[in-house]
Amino acid sequence: MAASLIHLVRHGEVYNPEGILYGRLPGYHLSELGQRMATAAAGQLAGHPIAALYASPLQRAQESAAPWAERFGLDIVTDERLIEPTNRFEGKKFEFGPAVLTKPSMWRWVINPWKPSWGEPYVSVIDRMMSAIGDAWDDADGGEVVMVSHQMPIVMVQRFVARKRPFHDPRERRCHLSSITTLRKEGDSFVEVGYQDPAAELLAGSTDTGAV
Repeated sequence: MAASLIHLVRHGEVYNPEGILYGRLPGYHLSELGQRMATAAAGQLAGHPIAALYASPLQRAQESAAPWAERFGLDIVTDERLIEPTNRFEGKKFEFGPAVLTKPSMWRWVINPWKPSWGEPYVSVIDRMMSAIGDAWDDADGGEVVMVSHQMPIVMVQRFVARKRPFHDPRERRCHLSSITTLRKEGDSFVEVGYQDPAAELLAGSTDTGAV
């Protein structure tokens, strides 16, 4: 028996006072506000038959998965395929946008935004995410599955199932902190059937920097 729904959950706010683009760097954990966001996300699906819980190996994702594990009595299954993409700008204060053009040292890394040239190719992110999602769907003994990941991988899935090109403006992503993107399999394909912002009331006071 397969799953009935897959919920892709983004982690909560990260403690990042220096505004570093942290990517896969170790040691970046949830802030106090981020912990509240993660708890709100798990509470959003209270009463749902959540039967399996997966998370990226990065600390912020593991901490965001913890409230789900506690609420639904599940073990966290770590899946490397849910991890943040690699990025050439890790460890730096960097924001994508027109300001990049004023920094010649960065030009060689942003020359091809369609791939992108600064990190893991979009197609690679899509392939590993859809592989993880497909396996989780097939391995479930009914019920719903939660998979805690990161903004860019979740956006890649959103765009892939909507049949949109992967290249996009990172500033226009619809994937807020602790958001829930819900998928269902129809035939041989996954489709998005819902998007929720359980931490909407907390977003105004949050800082969302450091994602790739």
